[in-house]
Amino acid sequence: MGIVSFNEYPRYTYEDYKNWEGKWELIEGIPYAMSPSPGWKHQLVSNKIAWQLEELLKNCEECKALLPVDWKISEDTVVQPDNLVVCYELEDKPYITKTPSLIFEVLSESTALKDREVKFRLYEREGVKYYVIVDPKERIAKVYKLESGRYVKVCDATNEKVKFDLGKCSFEFDFSLVFKF
Repeated sequence: MGIVSFNEYPRYTYEDYKNWEGKWELIEGIPYAMSPSPGWKHQLVSNKIAWQLEELLKNCEECKALLPVDWKISEDTVVQPDNLVVCYELEDKPYITKTPSLIFEVLSESTALKDREVKFRLYEREGVKYYVIVDPKERIAKVYKLESGRYVKVCDATNEKVKFDLGKCSFEFDFSLVFKF
């Protein structure tokens, strides 16, 4: 029995995706199961990020902090970032279609490789200004900024405050508040 080539796998679209049970992401036609559910550290860290973003953006009318929501990039690519900030008017759809300004992905054992590699390249290609990969186990966040179409590491944050300039809004995010558990 031979090995199946990557190009021989079936490809799926948003029409397929929206009928699936459970939590999935679809990247270039390839389905990724988002199970098992994230552990308590993942959820606690994501909640702390969401709370802080909400506080930091309360005086910014243009930008909004969102929890996982479908980002339909194309007919064959739909992802659900853990935490994100959008700086545009939201459409009356069950998903967003425009690029977020800031994305936080909180690593879990089942998604770490996808978040570090596949989504890193995807978010870079789609023009996400800042991408933050948060590792609750190691208590560190790798902060990347898009410069000339490529991600450049800003820092490895643990207890620092990091400034995010989203154009319409800017703020200092305190990573020391994220890792208190």
